[in-house]
Amino acid sequence: MKILVLNCGSSSIKYQLFDIDQGSVLAKGIVEKIGLKGSFLKNERFDGDKVKLEGEILDHQSGFEFLLGMMISEKRGVISSLSEIDAVGHRLVHGGETFQGSCYLDEVTIKGVEDCSDLAPLHNPANLKGIYAMKNLLPDIPQVGVFDTSFHQTMPDYSFMYALPYSLYKKYGIRRYGFHGTSHSYVSKRACEILAVDYKSKKIITCHLGNGASITAIKDGKSLDTSMGLTPVEGLIMGTRSGDVDAGALTLIMEKEEIDYSSLNTLLNKHSGVLGISGISSDMREVETAAAEGDERAILSLKMYQYRVRKYIGAYAAAMGGVDILIFTGGIGENSPDDREKICENMEFLGLEFDKKVNTGVRGKELIISKKESRVTVMIVPTNEEWVIASETRDIVEQMKAGK
Repeated sequence: MKILVLNCGSSSIKYQLFDIDQGSVLAKGIVEKIGLKGSFLKNERFDGDKVKLEGEILDHQSGFEFLLGMMISEKRGVISSLSEIDAVGHRLVHGGETFQGSCYLDEVTIKGVEDCSDLAPLHNPANLKGIYAMKNLLPDIPQVGVFDTSFHQTMPDYSFMYALPYSLYKKYGIRRYGFHGTSHSYVSKRACEILAVDYKSKKIITCHLGNGASITAIKDGKSLDTSMGLTPVEGLIMGTRSGDVDAGALTLIMEKEEIDYSSLNTLLNKHSGVLGISGISSDMREVETAAAEGDERAILSLKMYQYRVRKYIGAYAAAMGGVDILIFTGGIGENSPDDREKICENMEFLGLEFDKKVNTGVRGKELIISKKESRVTVMIVPTNEEWVIASETRDIVEQMKAGK
């Protein structure tokens, strides 16, 4: 079965074409600057062939026409006909309380995704563009939606509720939803496969650390709590997002700076986090270089970043009554030995014995980085959200064929 996995942004399309039965990626790439000057497509084929094609890409549909045409082209293609694509799986950011899991996208469920757009105005409308475009271009091919939020639907009410008037929850769905669900689900299950232990009997903390970052407490195979909230702004310090901040500080900023909601939203999402503190970059590599050269604000931003992660790990260990497995994933979690080491400092009280020697220099590979005597197993598990989406899509399509 060949499955096309899509992740649509406001001006981009990330894609991978899987041969799910063979467990292989036939092609992957990105279409960028849609509707902007200098738009292009980058594609990498399974045999290592790479190409960058520039062209005028006015909207998402023309972007899809571009990439689908390339997939069946004689020179760059990987399939002979579009009919070889058996299904399309979409990464969808927000499913609210409506979607407890992945679903077949028909008129009813598409309307449900549209109704959740108020909860993710920067993400769901962009994701929907991909659904609409593929519906026009490949009308006979089933589409499946896989939600970032669905893994966290197991959270109990005392975990996901905010201490705001209950009427606001009932009227507008104001609550914690959490994100990066496909990543947290994948790496926690994969870790248990590697360790040959029962996923449904373990206490696991997963740290998805990238430009966007979140931590999840997983107890007995279910998400108990997660750091992101109603939106992806809450929780950890991120590349450009503030993470946790006193709401009173926000109202004071609005008053003193005389800014409106839109400007505050931009401040929290685009100009805060590591970038806001360091004044250098949202890229941790650049900040780490500056810190090594003695830049005080860069040093401060790294200390704040690492401390916030460590604090959440401690909180979630308390919430679950301990922790068996601690997992690092995401661009920073997988590729920054120094951040992993600093985050795991002084955690011996949890039974965590970190192995600095094994951790040193390790990037992007599955590895246990705790000592053999450690009661907590610390691991690096590279995430693979696209594979989760492809697998979920296959399962939904097979259930449809079976009439379930």
